[in-house]
Amino acid sequence: MPIKLPNELPAYKTLTNENIFIMEETRAVTQDIRPLRIAILNLMPTKIDTETQLFRLLGNTPLQVEVELLHTKSHQSKNTAQSHLAAFYKTFDDIRDQSFDGMIITGAPVEQMEFEDVEYWPELCEIMEWSKTHVHSTFHICWGAQAGLYYHFGIPKKPLPEKLFGVFQHKVERSNYILFRGFDDEFMVPHSRHTTVLREDIEKCPDLKIMAASEKAGVYAISTDEGRQIFITGHSEYDALTLDKEYRRDKNAGLPISVPVNYYPDDDDTKAPVVSWRSCAHMLFANWLNYFVYQTTPYDIKQIH
Repeated sequence: MPIKLPNELPAYKTLTNENIFIMEETRAVTQDIRPLRIAILNLMPTKIDTETQLFRLLGNTPLQVEVELLHTKSHQSKNTAQSHLAAFYKTFDDIRDQSFDGMIITGAPVEQMEFEDVEYWPELCEIMEWSKTHVHSTFHICWGAQAGLYYHFGIPKKPLPEKLFGVFQHKVERSNYILFRGFDDEFMVPHSRHTTVLREDIEKCPDLKIMAASEKAGVYAISTDEGRQIFITGHSEYDALTLDKEYRRDKNAGLPISVPVNYYPDDDDTKAPVVSWRSCAHMLFANWLNYFVYQTTPYDIKQIH
């Protein structure tokens, strides 16, 4: 999918160098089609890294995508320049009267806090409520998935005895579910979190179905019946060196951190990491865009409700 991005966005040069199909705005407006409108609520502190990771995956299918980047107005970002936010981001107030074919709510480094103690929790709740009537399918990632499960269905997150950190094997539990069409029976996904959601809590909710899980990392993919809401507990979008950066950051700061599981050859952090999740990440996002956004969203975007 050629993804439409401003030429000045830092991700534009990075992805162009990787031969990811990026469409300039001038070319996009000459195509006689309606692009899919995807909003990304970016809650991560390293916003440019997360933008690039998500754009890389959204640009891997044959349709045109128009992305709207959002940040919370109730939280001041300390790791992203205000000039970048001013140039490329909007707030919820700017788009609350619009509708979107799809939306991504990212993770955030606040998982050890109670949801209600997070500075922007009231704003996030307002956005999640709005998504039910203004977004055709919402894709929640990691803490964003925990927040969505808690807000929409009352499912709590639980602390883990130690950080779940590394790349873990997963199994598809519903082989005929189209989100995992084309997947092998087993696939790898990175995780980096201190909390989890329990299978027994999800199974009590008749509106939710577990689609994939890991023996060691727990439930991975949860969906409502029609896929209007999808919850992904891992980080399929991570780059090759994302876990490496997290590991070395904590190690250099003297914090307790273990070598990420199934990441460095022989668990030797002097060796380059092995990427074992990239193909499945591309397939996951392509399937979401195709089957849960493009195939079922109304042509008249104003009819989304």
